[in-house]
Amino acid sequence: MSLRHRRRAREQEVDPFYDMLFNMLIAFVFCFLIALLVMNPKALKAGDIPSKAEYVITVSWPDLNPNDLDTWVQDPGGKLVWFRNREAGLMHLDRDDRGMSNDVITVNGRQVVNPLNQEVVTLRGIAPGEYTVNLQYYETRNGQPVDATVSVLKVNPRAEVVFYGSLKLMRPGDEVTAVRFTLLPDGSVAHINNLPKTLVERL
Repeated sequence: MSLRHRRRAREQEVDPFYDMLFNMLIAFVFCFLIALLVMNPKALKAGDIPSKAEYVITVSWPDLNPNDLDTWVQDPGGKLVWFRNREAGLMHLDRDDRGMSNDVITVNGRQVVNPLNQEVVTLRGIAPGEYTVNLQYYETRNGQPVDATVSVLKVNPRAEVVFYGSLKLMRPGDEVTAVRFTLLPDGSVAHINNLPKTLVERL
């Protein structure tokens, strides 16, 4: 066989391998472009809320405590976030924790318990004015008082604890003002206090 024929035969043997590599490259580029389109923030539907937060308000009570506390937050415009109204203005209640009521799930016939009792409200923008954070002792399973902690964390551009405090709710129906604070136009906080202000009874 001549050198020319040997070369042509070798090219024919190699061609399918290069074809496969080329097809794989095309598939990779196509998948990459699809991923970019999916992650493009402009592709978000109207009304979707981006998962951005300026402040995070966290209410916690002891692990495995069966009692139900509720978080109420009022913004400067008078709008309220609570378990029946989880979005209002720039505020969002991420989870309504009901003590042990919604902390037990069954997986493969076995019960799995989440011991954590915690509610989180995020402020997803800066609306200047006063915010009020109240706790309500909604329901009891053991008739005991409940100790709770409340924190306000500024998360943008870096984490900074603005407020941390503890309180005790004695009996179902009790409502306590945990903290009131004022957001300034530049996103900083002023006038932190816990002067009582009723939110639950105003509805």
